[in-house]
Amino acid sequence: MDSLKGPTEWGEGRHGVGPWEEPWPQDPRFDPELLAHGDTRNVVDAYRYWSLEAIRADLDSRRHPFHVAIENFENDMNIGTVVRTANAFLAQAVHIVGRRRWNRRGAMVTDRYQHIIHHDTVADLMAWAGERDLAVVAIDNTPGSVPLERAQLPRECVLVFGQEGPGITRDTAAAAAMTCSIAQFGSTRSINAGVAAGIAMHAWIRQHGDLKHSW
Repeated sequence: MDSLKGPTEWGEGRHGVGPWEEPWPQDPRFDPELLAHGDTRNVVDAYRYWSLEAIRADLDSRRHPFHVAIENFENDMNIGTVVRTANAFLAQAVHIVGRRRWNRRGAMVTDRYQHIIHHDTVADLMAWAGERDLAVVAIDNTPGSVPLERAQLPRECVLVFGQEGPGITRDTAAAAAMTCSIAQFGSTRSINAGVAAGIAMHAWIRQHGDLKHSW
């Protein structure tokens, strides 16, 4: 079907695609309910009419070897944005450190497709990363940090972000293998944590991503 080419946002608009005219495809990845009633989900057209399980399986076969972690000791409101961006850049998983509850509105349902792992403490996250030989990279504008624009990020790593305002905790700063800052030129002391996460993930993609596999 020609309508399945390209991102839905530019192809079929806000309302997705309607029911599939029979005969239906026999591919088991397709969901009979979606074929019958249409697919209005915010997914790229390559995944139109696929079941949730089929989409997750395909994503899992292609995920990048970096993880994202965000501290949530004060109920940070940026976690949903981080999850949505991690889905866009196909991170292995998003790790939430601290409070288990978070506002899912900003995720725009992408948490259904993204692995979410919870850790009670920074020490728990660091132990988890250490067991898997993942380098921990903190992102914060602190003295002694390496400019992200010039840093060579490890291919297999965990990018850790602090909360809006206080930034990363001292425990994270002490345990991280390196801390990277994002160059700023305006009057504000810091940028939004969700924006910072997107910048850092894209920096990883620029260094290690294979653009042939992007949509």
